[in-house]
Amino acid sequence: MNALSRRLVATATALALTATGVVVGAPAWAAGTVTVTGPGGTASADAEYATDVTVSGSGFQAVPNGFGGVYVLFGWVDDPAGGSWRPSAGGVVGEDYRYVPDAESSENNGYQRFLAFPGSETESSANGVLGADGSWSVGMVIPGAVFESQDREGRVTEVDCRKVTCGIITIGAHGVKNANNETFTPVSFAAAAAAPAPDAPAAAPMAGTVRVGLESASVAAGTSIVFTGQGFTPGEQVVASLDGGLTAVGPLTAGAQGEVAAALSVPREIRDGTHLLTLRGAGSGAVAEAEVAVTGGIAVASVSEAPTAPTWVLVLLLACIALAAALVVTSIVTALVRARARRRARRAAGAPIPERAAAGAAS
Repeated sequence: MNALSRRLVATATALALTATGVVVGAPAWAAGTVTVTGPGGTASADAEYATDVTVSGSGFQAVPNGFGGVYVLFGWVDDPAGGSWRPSAGGVVGEDYRYVPDAESSENNGYQRFLAFPGSETESSANGVLGADGSWSVGMVIPGAVFESQDREGRVTEVDCRKVTCGIITIGAHGVKNANNETFTPVSFAAAAAAPAPDAPAAAPMAGTVRVGLESASVAAGTSIVFTGQGFTPGEQVVASLDGGLTAVGPLTAGAQGEVAAALSVPREIRDGTHLLTLRGAGSGAVAEAEVAVTGGIAVASVSEAPTAPTWVLVLLLACIALAAALVVTSIVTALVRARARRRARRAAGAPIPERAAAGAAS
């Protein structure tokens, strides 16, 4: 068997094991490598402020026309050297690794990126496509040394990268576990270059700078809306609500970069359609809104959905009925009075009453 044949057999075996959920002890070839380049040309970011970095990869496994791809995340892993955090090794999000939540779409906040396999049907929603040789490059945003993440049950936990090792995480996308594409690249943090004087007042957030990001713009009733918020005053309390109070979560404490992240439960008894998610800062008064499409809600009973006439219409209808009844009664009474008056007039004139005259003729 030549080298090419062995390579094809190894690839087919790895894909078959991935499809059946079997985790191999070692990949068919070495996992890819990642390079992080910050403003200073190194894998470093600011501890206090958001930092734009360029993340590049090489040697990744690119599956032509394959489902999924690679997620590029910023976060923390509990075992950087040993690799037990890897999903293919049984690692679980929220326990063995955590990352900054962001919308899984091409238009997100830059905390998370999605790379599609070449020719995949998911290319339209990706931030990039892996090259045929497994290379790629994307821009990302590191929000600072402190961020909030959540586990599968929606519990929110704060991660301080000054106390634990954080960096760029790559894993298989859309639930596909692929050991070849699982990497962790540490990122160091430096203090802010300049800080305001101790007695200087904190600058208020500029109008229009707050924003909200959604993990998904469409959710099912009975599940949760996973969201992030940015641009709030660091340390202020933020409350998230759906449709002005239908359901709410908070208060959430904004991080060092004014960021929050949480999950808002969606009631099962809710109408299908578009609903409004609102984030409001208690101190700054800043408001960020986003529309969410909800499906699968329990329909309200038909009785409650039936249109109800305004009160004034009912009053007017009752008044008309009463007036009509009064007119009928009045007409009857008037007719009786007039008939009696005619009888009296005939009796006074000596004329026989028609009823009695008819009775006499019959006898």
